[in-house]
Amino acid sequence: MPADDNDRNKRRKPKPATAARLEKAALAHIDRYATSAANLRNVLMRRVERSVRLHNTDRDEAGEWVDAIVAKLLDRQLLDDTAYAQGRARSLHRSGASRRKIAGMLQQKGVGQNDVSAALANIAAEYADAEMAAACRYARRRRLGPYRLPEVREERQQRDLATLARAGFGYDTARRVIDAPSAEELEDDALTLS
Repeated sequence: MPADDNDRNKRRKPKPATAARLEKAALAHIDRYATSAANLRNVLMRRVERSVRLHNTDRDEAGEWVDAIVAKLLDRQLLDDTAYAQGRARSLHRSGASRRKIAGMLQQKGVGQNDVSAALANIAAEYADAEMAAACRYARRRRLGPYRLPEVREERQQRDLATLARAGFGYDTARRVIDAPSAEELEDDALTLS
């Protein structure tokens, strides 16, 4: 095998972090992913930390660059934590995430408590019982309760309750889902819009 093939297989050493490179990375990141300001700051700071280790970049100066880039993107409205929280919360709810899980995931991404509360309030306004609707979707996706085969439903009831509890649903909601006589009745009750 020629020597240049070996070199190609090795991981390239990242270039030193500069303000221009960090801004380019930030724009590429928000072009590809929806993100919060705090999460983008974390992504850029990971790049800075790599550059500090490999190139002895000044961490404080690079941190100032990151703060300036995030502020610039917020001013240009390319980053909007409120819109991010609304969209992400709606997406998670559609996939069957509980209020607790949605709040936790948004807070983990650095979204402020006011934006999290507003996003959860918007979801609650859309459904007669938003938590029940999410639990129904989760149960359908995981084939729990009324979505399970009838012959094993009874013996798996406690296991299904535990699964819903681990997903962040309260006992009353989980019990209503698991005890529903049929999937159709559950969906009629749960997925009604307000």
